Amino acid sequence: MEVKKDILWRVYLLYFGVCLIGLAIIGKIAKLQFVEGEYWKQKAEENTTEFKTIDAARGNIYADDATTLLATDLPFYEIHIDVNADGINKKIFNENIDSLAYYLAQLFKDKSAKEYRNELVSARKDGSRFHLIHRNVSYTDLKKLQSFPIVRMGKYKGGLIVMETNKRKMPFQMLAQRTIGYKLTDVKPVGLEGAYDHELQGTDGKRLMQKLAGNIWMPLNDENEIEPQDGKDLITTIDVNIQDVAEHALDAQLREQDADHGCVILMEVKTGEIKAIANLTKNKAGNYEETFNYAIGESVEPGSTFKLASLIAGMEDGLIDLNDKIDIEDGSTTFYNRTMRDSHHPEQSIVTVQRVFEVSSNVGVSKLITNAYSKNPQKYIDRLYQFHLNDTLGLEIAGEGHPFIKDTKHKNWSGVSLPWMSIGYEIRLTPLQILNFYNAVANDGKMVKPRFVKEMRYRGQVLEKMEPIIIDQQICSKETIAKAKKLMEGVVENGTAQNLKNPYYKIAGKTGTVQKVVDGKYAKHAYGASFVGYFPADNPVYSCIVVISNPNKDIYYGGLVSAPVFRAIADRVYATNFDIHKEPTKTNDLAFPFVQEGNPTDLKQIFSKLDLPQNNAVIAASKYIATPVKENENTVPDVQGMGLRDAIYILENKGLIVKCQGRGVVKQQSVMPGTLVTKGTEIILELI
Repeated sequence: MEVKKDILWRVYLLYFGVCLIGLAIIGKIAKLQFVEGEYWKQKAEENTTEFKTIDAARGNIYADDATTLLATDLPFYEIHIDVNADGINKKIFNENIDSLAYYLAQLFKDKSAKEYRNELVSARKDGSRFHLIHRNVSYTDLKKLQSFPIVRMGKYKGGLIVMETNKRKMPFQMLAQRTIGYKLTDVKPVGLEGAYDHELQGTDGKRLMQKLAGNIWMPLNDENEIEPQDGKDLITTIDVNIQDVAEHALDAQLREQDADHGCVILMEVKTGEIKAIANLTKNKAGNYEETFNYAIGESVEPGSTFKLASLIAGMEDGLIDLNDKIDIEDGSTTFYNRTMRDSHHPEQSIVTVQRVFEVSSNVGVSKLITNAYSKNPQKYIDRLYQFHLNDTLGLEIAGEGHPFIKDTKHKNWSGVSLPWMSIGYEIRLTPLQILNFYNAVANDGKMVKPRFVKEMRYRGQVLEKMEPIIIDQQICSKETIAKAKKLMEGVVENGTAQNLKNPYYKIAGKTGTVQKVVDGKYAKHAYGASFVGYFPADNPVYSCIVVISNPNKDIYYGGLVSAPVFRAIADRVYATNFDIHKEPTKTNDLAFPFVQEGNPTDLKQIFSKLDLPQNNAVIAASKYIATPVKENENTVPDVQGMGLRDAIYILENKGLIVKCQGRGVVKQQSVMPGTLVTKGTEIILELI
């Protein structure tokens, strides 16, 4: 009996203990729900919601016309659907799901309508509130999607969730690609994108988002809590038309010569604005692409283009003059234990300084500089330093190669350093550094800093204008500059670049050919070919350099390899820039082309501009007579003797279909003049 009482007592105690624990749990729940509920709810929200960064739209980069885009951020969208949104009841979903799936399949063409339907039905059953439909959707496709069944009801009723992202695009793709540059995650930005990264990137915004299963973040609101502020825009100095010509001309010549790589730079003489810059490298497939900015970053021995700096130094120091004569022997000479050679056997041994430069005689230049400075070679070096040839240009674009012109205290200075440096060896310069020196000569001695950006804007408003920066008002005397210009004009008129000579405008410049170092030795098969100069020579507006590395078709001279690229660019610029043309000579003795008939009003205007004689009835000049065209509205006109353009204009206005044979003026027409016009009739013009 006592045992039973003890057991019963133990059961009562256990029951009582369980009740107490239960009451404690209920009390704790009540406390959590009613007393601490708001606190823990807030904690839960803090752990599942977060302000996420919204990238600002990067500023645009424009060409020099301020309208042509070189780089821009294009908006793309990530589309999600909350298939369990409050507005999507069972009836609406079932009645519209087939149509929505059909339109999605038609728009994106990545899945069938059946696949889209199955996904959406499955997502609704699973209770999904953030079902991914598609990434990288364009703005145009987004607008179409917003008209589709269900989602056209909006975010809250139709469950449509749109997340915007920006992607950097270059509309002209490879055009000036390395100069425009890029910015990639975990990669140091290059080009203008890197130089102006802070200005272009803008200020990021913030958006409140909630964390879902699978580490997916969904925006809680339609709008950003803090709107991003777009970056500033850059207006560059690049002219896309010239840039296009430069790249095509360089590409064609690189292919023709099977060269390793090359670059082109075109600069405006007065301002230092870079109007075109192209850098092409041969890839494994044998095509050429922009992978490295050689124009800015490749510091190498320039070769013969450096001879101008050497002779300017000698002339400025009063030690050399154009009419001085030098014995270039048989095209070879010896300095200590090394032989200096010219590329060609000379026509004569005793020549002037002018002729030495025109034919690019290594022997001539090296002997001139050695004779002038052998007793004090540091004086020559100091003069080169005065020309800023040992200074970097301080470009905003990163990666400028360092120039190197050693002085007499350098550990590698030797007895042959002076003659070899005088012709562009044992030194290093980038193509842009060489061009900048030649540009200073073209600019009458004023050296300006090359620049790539003209303005900075924000939403169309000009924030900053970049003015030309002067490095040196006068690198040497006006007298020396005049002599230097004469030297360069002689190269085109009588020297190694006579293939640039033309009847329309004058070019001045210097060819360059340099033997390159391979594995520590000068290689017989590796050369660099260059041409640098300016045009028009009598009133310089543009300077340009072309450098082609390792041509492989047994032609490696600058005049034959690089000069043709210079000519192609210069011709295009001259043809399209009437501001640099000379005024036409006004004279009554002009030999005017013969034209039988034309528009008297147009002709009078032309003759008035040219200051040629005219009267009300007939315009006459030399062999030229113009009379009004006599036409009958319903008959085929007589176009014999006319130029093709005028003939086509008149005949097509009559409704005739014109075909032509030959070139020149119209000799015969297949439909006789005076024939009644039938629209759509074919007429053949024979030209001579």
